[in-house]
Amino acid sequence: MFDLLKEKDSHHIKIFGGGGGVIPPEEIKSLMVYGIARLYSPDDGREMGLQGMINDLVKSSDFPTGESLTNEMEGLKSKDNKAIARLISVAENFPKNAKEALDKVAKLVKASASPVLGITGTGGSGKSSLVDEIVRRFLMDFPEKTVGIISVDPSKRKTGGALLGDLIRMNAINDKRVYMRSLATRQSNLALSKHVNKAVEILKASGFDLIILETSGIGQSDTEIIEHSDVSLYVMTPEFGAATQLEKIDMLDFADLAAINKFDKRGALDAARDVKKQYKRNHNLL
Repeated sequence: MFDLLKEKDSHHIKIFGGGGGVIPPEEIKSLMVYGIARLYSPDDGREMGLQGMINDLVKSSDFPTGESLTNEMEGLKSKDNKAIARLISVAENFPKNAKEALDKVAKLVKASASPVLGITGTGGSGKSSLVDEIVRRFLMDFPEKTVGIISVDPSKRKTGGALLGDLIRMNAINDKRVYMRSLATRQSNLALSKHVNKAVEILKASGFDLIILETSGIGQSDTEIIEHSDVSLYVMTPEFGAATQLEKIDMLDFADLAAINKFDKRGALDAARDVKKQYKRNHNLL
């Protein structure tokens, strides 16, 4: 595995493992000298404990990537996943180091007509599952088209970490015509990362036919997605409370589309009726 990562110029990916007593200490030493980041032995478990080993692994993996670029701009034109990933990483972590490349991206974006579908909604409303279904149908209906996805997950205020678990819900993205990247907000109380514009620009420059931008879960007053998308979709569930709660949801004023997910739940038909009425009032469609 280490040799294959090295061949693919992915040496920044670290390998950790646990011997459990099966790998003798001599082999652990030789493997770590060879380049394996850490193999935890039973002695490590007794000395550090499970949480100690987890902390050590996280600390060793906590470093920014994308400090330098090589020929990523060439790979961008052919939608090379690795090139796209490195450009997004350098835009997120070392933008000054890649000013020339990012300027070229900005020029390519001016000639791009790729639409951006912005998907937002409350936490747990099923945004990622909906994105998965949209991607699945898009790939089936348009066999020659490509799609790029940027999903944003919230960073926790206490730990500073983010789960980046949106891809867990996405099964249709395992396709050569799909590129998917998760970003952390890197700050609390926001639904999007401040680097999301650059990430979307890189996907546009690469020439994806459709770009989907998914936010983290939002509250009633958040409308940030409309500033980054051509078409916005607000995802909700039937369990929004009394119909008067709809008056408080800002996205119903600005969203181009509203979707009620998890429609098998009790009260879904009543919810659809109330949301339609509210949407029409908000958009002066009565």
